[in-house]
Amino acid sequence: MACLLLVAAVPLVAETCKEADEIDSATRSAIESTAKSFLGMSAGGDVAGLRAASIPSLAASFGGIEQAVLDNKGGLSGAAVIHKTYLLDVSGTARVERAEFYCGVFGANGNTPNSAGFVLSNLAPGRYALVFIDVTGAKGPYMLSEILQQVGGAWKLAGYFAKSGLVAGHNADWYAQKAREFKQKGQGRNAWFYFLEARDLAAPVPFMSTLKLDKLYEEALQVRPGDMPTDGQVTITMGTRPVKMLAAFPIVINDQLALVVKYQSADISNTAQTFQDNTGLMQVLVTRYPELRDGFSAIVVRAVAPDGQDYGTLLAMKDIK
Repeated sequence: MACLLLVAAVPLVAETCKEADEIDSATRSAIESTAKSFLGMSAGGDVAGLRAASIPSLAASFGGIEQAVLDNKGGLSGAAVIHKTYLLDVSGTARVERAEFYCGVFGANGNTPNSAGFVLSNLAPGRYALVFIDVTGAKGPYMLSEILQQVGGAWKLAGYFAKSGLVAGHNADWYAQKAREFKQKGQGRNAWFYFLEARDLAAPVPFMSTLKLDKLYEEALQVRPGDMPTDGQVTITMGTRPVKMLAAFPIVINDQLALVVKYQSADISNTAQTFQDNTGLMQVLVTRYPELRDGFSAIVVRAVAPDGQDYGTLLAMKDIK
């Protein structure tokens, strides 16, 4: 079912969404054949071909997509199945600052098992398509998500998201289960980071909501730690010195999950002193929050100077005394 959302009183601006079975066969065929063509270019590392097939604004700033293609091309070779196709339409004459699309049937509490929502910023009037492709090859499951825009009679590339379906060898369901186990143990910080990892793995694109994604985020909010920088700065004491932690998030190092913590530093020019500060903060973190040893194989602490430059130190958990 296509849903209509009114985002202004006068004049009216409407965003509509159609799912695959609601799209006329000719349009759906054109969208999906184009998406498959772009997948083939991606698997072959054909950056020039993808740029030439992109809308002008994307082609003019293609560096991020070029890197994504080169980083993921090995994982995009294999058996491919189109998982979902959506047709999005924005009417009116002006760009929509926040375009919201509701695809499928929504209930009183929002998403249902078969619905999805998308929020796109600064969207020009026109017709767009979202195509999610699952690829299984030598590197395991991968996901390629494409945003297409209709230009004249052709569909052009307007957005590109490629990623593995695994992080450190595990999928979204595994991270969600581990998060629940950490929660049961009272390890809320580990649970928070693992729920976020599960949600990120389960979402083909970051601007999407589904019932599953909503539930994962709701579970994450139940264990959101107030003493970690999950949304803004948090101050921790290192000896007698207050330290402002700026961000904390997991990354993969040597196929294992590590925790990155960034903190504010007045000066990083003395690298020997900054190294001591970094390792000192690691010691404080694992002493105050010993659960981190269960959730992560290593910690990376990065001191961030006022100009944005940083200096990082990595230690395996076993080496943090």
